Amino acid sequence: MAHFIPSASPSLNHNTLLPKFPSSRKVHFHVGVVFPRRRNFLRCSSFSDKHHTNSEDAVELPLFPLPLVLFPGAILPLQIFEFRYRVMMHTLLQTDLRFGVIYSDVVSGVAGVGCVAEVMKHERLVDDRFFLVCKGQERFRVSGVVRTKPYLVGNVTWLEDKPSENEEVDVEGLAREVESYMKEVIRLSNRLGGKGEKEVGDLRRNQFPTPFSFFVGSTFEGAPREQQALLELEDTAARLKREKETLKNTLNYLSAASAVKDVFPSS
Repeated sequence: MAHFIPSASPSLNHNTLLPKFPSSRKVHFHVGVVFPRRRNFLRCSSFSDKHHTNSEDAVELPLFPLPLVLFPGAILPLQIFEFRYRVMMHTLLQTDLRFGVIYSDVVSGVAGVGCVAEVMKHERLVDDRFFLVCKGQERFRVSGVVRTKPYLVGNVTWLEDKPSENEEVDVEGLAREVESYMKEVIRLSNRLGGKGEKEVGDLRRNQFPTPFSFFVGSTFEGAPREQQALLELEDTAARLKREKETLKNTLNYLSAASAVKDVFPSS
């Protein structure tokens, strides 16, 4: 088994950036916010979904089910101590140090879409445990299971965003709107937390809309099913729109909470 070691992004402290969403639709940012109701809520795909068929383009990849969602570009620290995953690590050390992270929980099972984790740094301890620092790379869809012992290996096909069906969508404009909402959420969150209203710097860091949308999704800690839904989307504009909706909803709540605090400072 592995332990997820909570760690902030190298560039941002996620604990003060965005709310940690619980598995329900109620959102917490030290206080609660409500997800907008979505009739077309995207269900996390699973191994048993009919569209997961074998493909000539499929490649074998070691798979690591975890109760979290890894996004391209995100940093993931791990501690490996369970025997089967120590076996996996010994194999990876002889190959390319890449494995697939797939979200898994007791309710929805193992998801069918995941993200490659590339080991950037590793430390092997005397008791054969490993400390890893991994970085998310490309996404994949599981098309079949090769074997389950000593660790899970699957056939996967690579997943990339497709051009938006609506050619009139301004993806760059959407990314700017999402960044603006993020900055406001950070500002009000800091204010409510008594940290002052410091100016929020550049969050995009010259990222194109697609990697930026992954970055935004990675900050929605505590809401793995929502993150999984974002990971599975194959349209950058659709992902940004969904993130914008969540951030806007969060901002509305924080604005109301801030107004209450102004009226009742001791509350």
